Amino acid sequence: MPVFRSVLVTMYFLGVMEITPFLASAQDSKPPTPNPEKITPNIQDAPTPAVKPLRALRPDIQIKHWMLVEPKAVRLLYQASTGSLWYTTFDGDVYRIKNNKGDNPTSQKIFTAQDHGIPRLQGAIFLKNSLFLCGNTTANNGKGTTGRLVRFDIPASGKPILTEVFNTVEYGTNKTVFDHGWNALEISPDEKYIYVNSGARTDHGEVQDNDGFYPNARNGALTANIFRFPVTAKNLLLPNDLEQLKAAGYLYAEGIRNAFDLAFDGTGNLFGVSNSADYDMPEDMFWLREGHHYGFPWVMGGIENPQQYPDWQPSPETDPFINKFAHAWQVRYFHNDPEFPPRPTGVKFSPGIQNVGPAANEYRTNAGKVVDGDQTAVTISTFTPHASPLGLFFDKKNVLAKDLKGEGFVIRYTLGARSVLMKPFTEEGADLLHLDLTYNKAADNYYVKTTRLVDGFKEATDAVLVGNEVYVIEYSGRNPGNLWKITLPKDAKVKMTEFVKPE
Repeated sequence: MPVFRSVLVTMYFLGVMEITPFLASAQDSKPPTPNPEKITPNIQDAPTPAVKPLRALRPDIQIKHWMLVEPKAVRLLYQASTGSLWYTTFDGDVYRIKNNKGDNPTSQKIFTAQDHGIPRLQGAIFLKNSLFLCGNTTANNGKGTTGRLVRFDIPASGKPILTEVFNTVEYGTNKTVFDHGWNALEISPDEKYIYVNSGARTDHGEVQDNDGFYPNARNGALTANIFRFPVTAKNLLLPNDLEQLKAAGYLYAEGIRNAFDLAFDGTGNLFGVSNSADYDMPEDMFWLREGHHYGFPWVMGGIENPQQYPDWQPSPETDPFINKFAHAWQVRYFHNDPEFPPRPTGVKFSPGIQNVGPAANEYRTNAGKVVDGDQTAVTISTFTPHASPLGLFFDKKNVLAKDLKGEGFVIRYTLGARSVLMKPFTEEGADLLHLDLTYNKAADNYYVKTTRLVDGFKEATDAVLVGNEVYVIEYSGRNPGNLWKITLPKDAKVKMTEFVKPE
């Protein structure tokens, strides 16, 4: 049997809780004409619960609890043309935050799943006055699903106009927490294209046939890939066929388990953050380039997936990379799998960005020992296992202070102290990280210096940078979530009014 735990190791001188698809059920429906007057008050009218404060990890950062938001908040977005903040919930509601520059911001419900036809909503982004929404519908009595992307053109007055950008053909969903669905959206710097992530429908490439429906289904052409479409596209029907998607020019990059957030930096490079399987693999950040394959399901976090080898006999007793409390182990998704598909012939996998520390760089050695890359002078791809990186963004306007100017930031969803999978590595997490990226010509890849800025979040799912203010939203399940405002140090020479339009 080949050696399957080949950590991508690089010496310094060369240069997450699983984010589930938030399983939900909903009935298929044809969206009616949207009504922007249908505005309802949100959780602000309820008694305010006690809120545990966040902790700034450097003295020049200020933190304010901005408001309560509805449960199941997934995406936070900024409409630059109006200066408005919006957010969306997993079950399809879309809210606009009123008075987001005042002392009493409140939410107004603008759209529901009935308006846009996406009962499992995980993606949202603005392009000027056009709101794009993406997610999944149900099909075949809940046994199947389709992906769906729509665009609302929202005029200054009058009713929004709904356009269907694409729907996919039906393919199999499943009952697991590993069916990630269609989620992250990003607009190209020239505003001509929209990028869409479709996460894997498996933990690590195993068969998920949904009680015999869609037999032998693993990951098809419509999952574990990133797609690109013209922002003007409409009424597309996407086939579950890799070659047809490539020929149409829609398939951008392959082999990414679940890039739940995508972001361009200030120079036009596209990056994505992805969580790995229940196996003790690091969580990847990728420099995403057209035509590249990033290794899933054969490689995640720089470590080879052992299930691809026909003689693998998994057990936590003999394999330290399997946590006995991992869901994928308890339901036996880790198993001997001689029918696992072979690697694509002639394809070279592109590795993840290498983290040089000092934060979020714990890993497990081939011998099974948990170590910190700071002590071993080893990089990992990219973050501590099971950290679930989300909320990726960049200072594209170069408004921040010198040591942060133009650089990247990401949230770790999981808190190691509360996670049975992450705790063996660290008790840290649930934090905002600063990403200082450097291109390495010899490796043709980026290296990242990672530092912690803020911690104490509870299920933070998304973040946006407006001027030098970072807004972070929390999911919070059945309870009201929090929206935080974090003020980062800014360049004293930059006037914020140049970048932030008042509401």
